[in-house]
Amino acid sequence: MTTLLIQTESIPLTVNLPMQIEMTTAEFYEFCQANRDLRIERSASGEVIIMPPAFSDTGNRNFNLAVQLGKWADQDGAGLGFDSSTGFTLPNGATRSPDAAWIRLERWQALAEEEKASFAPICPDFVVELRSSSDALSRLKAKMVEYLENGATLGFLIDRKQRQVHIYRPNREPEILENPEVISGDPELPGFQLQMAKIW
Repeated sequence: MTTLLIQTESIPLTVNLPMQIEMTTAEFYEFCQANRDLRIERSASGEVIIMPPAFSDTGNRNFNLAVQLGKWADQDGAGLGFDSSTGFTLPNGATRSPDAAWIRLERWQALAEEEKASFAPICPDFVVELRSSSDALSRLKAKMVEYLENGATLGFLIDRKQRQVHIYRPNREPEILENPEVISGDPELPGFQLQMAKIW
């Protein structure tokens, strides 16, 4: 039986579909194609998590975040940036869509073209999760740990409610910044400075 978690404004809802086995990767891809208006993720255990489109204010902040990352990525040239609509298949089998991501060019180029055209089997080097009003902080923290366990070297969890930024790096406790004006990506993303004025 496949379990669906539907994220609402307050808590996820669980829907059980009458299927005898979990969706295959191909079936999950088809399911996502048939529901393009939703953000859909899948956990390593096969849970399908359905989230509504972002609220307008969150979408604007996601856009401003992606613009800043994109400008830096173009100038730096060492990798590629991705927006919140991108799904990645992590080594543990989960399919995740961070709010913004960046992958080193040599890692991306090592993928086959058909892999790039699907939910690429790769964990981004850098991920950002922006907490919306409907997001449980504990769920986002668990996702950040999952990214690190699957190969990410840097992660920003931006909690607008508390005006905090949790910075994740492998084998270290998260660093928490209180109401920062700028977040630095050094040394993992040399020269990347995320200006927070349009993110808060």
